[in-house]
Amino acid sequence: MDRQPATEHERAPSDRHVVVLGAGPAGLTAAWRLTRDDVAVHVLEADAEKVGGISRTEEHAGFRFDIGGHRFFSKSDEVEKLWRDILPAEEWLSVRRMSRIYYRRQFFDYPIKAVDTLSKLGVGTSVMCVLSYLRARAFPRREVRNFEDWIVNHFGLRLYRIFFKTYTEKVWGRPCTEISADWAAQRIKGLSLLSAIRHALPRRKRAGDEVIKTLIEVFAYPRQGPGQMWEHAAAQISATSGSVEMDSRVVEVHHAEGRVTHVVAETAGTRRDVTGTDFIATLPLRELVGAMHPPAPPEVQAAADALDYRDYLTVVLVVDRADVFPDNWIYIHEPEVLLGRIQNYKNWSPDMVPDLSQTALGLEYFTTEGDEHLWELDDEALIRLGVRESAQIGLVRPEEVRDATVVRMPKAYPVYDDSYAANVGIIRGWLDAVAGNLQTVGRNGMHKYNNQDHSMLSALLAARNLLGEDWDPWKVNTDAEYHEEVAPGADQAGRKIPGHAAPLPRRS
Repeated sequence: MDRQPATEHERAPSDRHVVVLGAGPAGLTAAWRLTRDDVAVHVLEADAEKVGGISRTEEHAGFRFDIGGHRFFSKSDEVEKLWRDILPAEEWLSVRRMSRIYYRRQFFDYPIKAVDTLSKLGVGTSVMCVLSYLRARAFPRREVRNFEDWIVNHFGLRLYRIFFKTYTEKVWGRPCTEISADWAAQRIKGLSLLSAIRHALPRRKRAGDEVIKTLIEVFAYPRQGPGQMWEHAAAQISATSGSVEMDSRVVEVHHAEGRVTHVVAETAGTRRDVTGTDFIATLPLRELVGAMHPPAPPEVQAAADALDYRDYLTVVLVVDRADVFPDNWIYIHEPEVLLGRIQNYKNWSPDMVPDLSQTALGLEYFTTEGDEHLWELDDEALIRLGVRESAQIGLVRPEEVRDATVVRMPKAYPVYDDSYAANVGIIRGWLDAVAGNLQTVGRNGMHKYNNQDHSMLSALLAARNLLGEDWDPWKVNTDAEYHEEVAPGADQAGRKIPGHAAPLPRRS
């Protein structure tokens, strides 16, 4: 008797040919994990030169720099092990965190240190901040809908206005009242004025103490930047049962009878079909829906079009000075400048600079594609702006700048507005129905403001699904934990889980 074709859940790993869309942290993690079990994997990456997505490491005249700083710390043992399986132990550094906030022409320690903050704000302002916090605890805003509501409840109105409002509105380009409370709950989970002050006080650490990621003092970091790890991952994938194809932009995703049949990749104007048994996508959901053939129905297209993104660019200044400031990075809360954050790459790793007598600074500007005030400026205008603003806040003298370059990063941050969760739900429901062999993972693939380790964990679970396990990557929250229990259809943030979570049913 002839053997019937295997169903989706009966298919053995050796029978699978997985196509991964995107060579960022999520895509490469899924591909790397699958190739450990000899699954054939084909990774398609739109960038012509660099893997790693937003976690890649760029280079200019021997200076290496991140697209934003990427700390390596996770509550997931599986993710921590994967990092070290990919990159040899001698390539890792242990880095002590130092970061500050620049506000009112002063630098405040961050995380908050009580004596530092009190002395710089002044006694009167400090007393008002404490009273404001006590009022918020006594009379909290009962309907927490937006970022302002969440922060005021945890820090008080006065500290919200001093340390959160200006910087957050720089990042997102919109009022805090138009940003979902989900973003605060996920990014600042477990932190309040009280917990920050407790953390600053000397005490003996006890077993079982909660680790608040915002307050982490030491983290791991690859010697030559995060891109070093992803370059190693891509090489290991290509050396086994996989391949990583650069300059291959996915422009169409074809589906029929509830499954993806193939994708169309474009290289230098030439298009070709790429087939597979299974697909893992890290593309922004808006782009993925736009690429589907046959097209999504109007309501799904409308949901995808409503998803918003925030972009940013980095102006890198090479400064002819060995020590500019001691921080890894500085948050710029000063409203008088457009600058949002400054990275000092040498303070992440000395191997990020070819000459220790010089320093490379990354001036980060949050913007939106098409913004004539930032995104559309040419590189020379952006460099002039960066030099002027770094001098304005007293960090660099213009005559010290020896070289500069600009890097733009589109769709860096998925926006959490009032409608994002509903729109993502509409898209997920449709994809489940028409593309049963497609999993979406990572920051943009799930429209979640995930850290690198969170994106990796969602990708690991997707890979493990193809190896015969049964997980729902959407239940990974933004602390790289897995929910023990979640109401059907819910996407909650801030839940703790046991150290080793049991598999949960996938969404039907």
